[in-house]
Amino acid sequence: MTGAPPLTQEEKRALLRIARDAIAAFLSGRALSLKDYPLTESLAAHRCAFVTLHDAGGGLRGCIGTLEARASLAETVRDHAVHAACHDPRFSAVTSGELDALSVEISALAPGEVPGTPFLPVASLDEIVVGRDGLYLTHQPSGRGGVLLPQVPVEQGWNLNAFLEGLCRKAGLPFRAWENPDCRLYRFSAEVFGEHDFPRHS
Repeated sequence: MTGAPPLTQEEKRALLRIARDAIAAFLSGRALSLKDYPLTESLAAHRCAFVTLHDAGGGLRGCIGTLEARASLAETVRDHAVHAACHDPRFSAVTSGELDALSVEISALAPGEVPGTPFLPVASLDEIVVGRDGLYLTHQPSGRGGVLLPQVPVEQGWNLNAFLEGLCRKAGLPFRAWENPDCRLYRFSAEVFGEHDFPRHS
């Protein structure tokens, strides 16, 4: 982790509760207030995060996040939980009837060297550790870009080469696009945790 202490178990539980409660509130026509949640210094700090939803079979049901720290971690998780459930363009909106069967996972990104972002510029591919690092690739002239979270290559059984190929595919860029002088490759780390790590009603 760079510049941020690790989240405690209680902070992780709180974020998971916020994510699930935010989705339930939205599906009931309400917005979730954070005033009833214990917002520690870490949860109130501006930080990037992704919220991922999995269905009962483990398949992806939605994933939305941010690469710019514009709000507190608690607010970011609340807002992106709703977006992952109801506004991920790859999927239909989650319904109240399926919410209980979904599993929530949060990736809290560590602050990086680029202010307000989690980014660490990659000078050499040797710096990348599969399973530790997420990757972000951007092509500046076109504005195209793609991000893959640290857990993705592990879940897919990818080595570094496959990880980079998947990143280019996600960005809509040709393979080995990171070698293009108009492209920028960054790595980042994250604390990844989910409801599978804790009893639902703990």
